[in-house]
Amino acid sequence: MYTLQNELLKIAVKQSGAELCAIDAVNNSNAFMWNADPEIWANFAPNLFPIIGALKEDTMTFEGDAYNMTKHGFIRNNTAIKLEAQTDTTLSFSLLYSEATLKQYPFKFKFTIAFELIENTIKVTHSVENLDDKTLYFSVGGHPAFKCPVYENEDYTDYYLEFEQKETAESYALNMDSGLVTDNSFPVISDGNKIPLHYDLFKEDALIFKDLKSRKVALRSKTNGTILTVDYPEFPYLGIWAKPNADYVCIEPWLGVADHENHNQDFKTKEGIQTLDSKLTFKASYVIEIDKKHLV
Repeated sequence: MYTLQNELLKIAVKQSGAELCAIDAVNNSNAFMWNADPEIWANFAPNLFPIIGALKEDTMTFEGDAYNMTKHGFIRNNTAIKLEAQTDTTLSFSLLYSEATLKQYPFKFKFTIAFELIENTIKVTHSVENLDDKTLYFSVGGHPAFKCPVYENEDYTDYYLEFEQKETAESYALNMDSGLVTDNSFPVISDGNKIPLHYDLFKEDALIFKDLKSRKVALRSKTNGTILTVDYPEFPYLGIWAKPNADYVCIEPWLGVADHENHNQDFKTKEGIQTLDSKLTFKASYVIEIDKKHLV
């Protein structure tokens, strides 16, 4: 476990999967991350690479060869990830391609995830370096789970998500058996900017947004105001999710999405797939800001 602390916040990151596992106020007892209760969902904030969600039949093809990879890729819970650098304000972890990764994903790469603590914010930066002599195809994203409610005198239904702009948005429905995106969708926001939280909201899995105008969303309490904000300017997809009846909500900036159930499994044509030329490096960041009134 590695930690960073300033006068307002203390954060912790597990070496396994380089997973952000705590955001705590220094001056009071407020905690803002889900506790990864193994009876419900034993994760805090998995890092997603080189895929988001599920592949059709857990399989992709690339230039005629088939490769098997499970949901969200191979960073989550990966013990091969190592601390690369640490300063008073930053932690950086990396995974270099190996024989094991090449069996699942036919590219030579270096994946780096960095955390920077700046006052009341945590900046999370994903870097992908193409070490191969061919174009690299990938997706990348976050999956942080935030405690909800934060205060003991609140209920889950006292909370809502508020986007920075008015939206008329549908969620793209998942096939509950396969975890793949379907052609079906359902309305979530109609000329508004709020999603009230309730335990039935995720009964059909995640809310998946592909066309939001907003690139910032706040977790707000009816009684205690804005708890935190996630700013994701470089991520065009957004997932919102929790296990049924669980006291957390995941706000997930994505560069990519699960396979469509009718996809031909060709990795080059996967929706949301990113491309990176040989010897170049890609970076994308999102920022978690904790409202200062909860830190005094």
